[in-house]
Amino acid sequence: MIQSQKRFNLFVHLFFIVLCAIVVVPFIMILAASFSQELGIIRHGYWIWPRGLSLDAYHLLAKNSQQLIRSYTVTIITTAAGTVLGLWLMTTLGYAISRRDYKYGNGLSFYIFFTMLFRGGLVPSYILVTQWLHMKDTIYALFVPVLVNAFYVLMLKGFLRSIPDALYECAKLDGAGEFTIFTRIVIPLATPAIATVGLLMALQFWNDWFSSLLYTDSPSLLTLQAMLQKMLTNMQFLSVIKPVSMSSGALPQATFRMAVCVVAVGPLLLVFPFFQRFFTKGLTVGAVKG
Repeated sequence: MIQSQKRFNLFVHLFFIVLCAIVVVPFIMILAASFSQELGIIRHGYWIWPRGLSLDAYHLLAKNSQQLIRSYTVTIITTAAGTVLGLWLMTTLGYAISRRDYKYGNGLSFYIFFTMLFRGGLVPSYILVTQWLHMKDTIYALFVPVLVNAFYVLMLKGFLRSIPDALYECAKLDGAGEFTIFTRIVIPLATPAIATVGLLMALQFWNDWFSSLLYTDSPSLLTLQAMLQKMLTNMQFLSVIKPVSMSSGALPQATFRMAVCVVAVGPLLLVFPFFQRFFTKGLTVGAVKG
């Protein structure tokens, strides 16, 4: 029995080591490729260490350092503002429809769920943002239209339903109002769910590039992802029209793509470990509670 348990534990450890390697090795290869020479990548392919050490891809990114800094600033502002405001709106909405003594809870929940099935589409959304809300070419267009996500609201509702109603009754007997109950009791207890939704929203805002290209014309309002996408498009265009006399290593196209990935994903890799424990608990608890 003991031997079988040891073999099983060994198998589990080996399985997770292999699974971890499958997840981590691609990131290492991307990082190594960003520091490689273009000719080394073309001749030998990608590997876990650089194919001839070179900083050409990062030098090319540095040539647009001012625009890169502006785009980083816009992305940080939209991510922070969108995440904080979105969490407040969705948590308050999820709290309201999770209360069993709120008689409009079921109807409002169905209305929120209905928006997940049927959407207006791109053209009505564009008309709403530009003609009715007058957010064309403003930073508000990058996060205000997507502050509330129906799926996240229902996930928060499922988590908040797990809070006993007796807790609310005891708080009311002690003289607490709804706002006090929400801020002093609900938010601390719902930290795993809020952190989970916050991380998902931050990823959504950080990786968004389409809103910037759709609603803004000014280069100063380009998000990081939109700016990098434009740089990649320009790089592909230059690689097509360059003279035949130019060497194949003059434009570090493959290594530049990897450097773009490192610049775009790097900050998120530093933030994610701090939210991992909340992320796991929030998903598992919020997914099974009705």
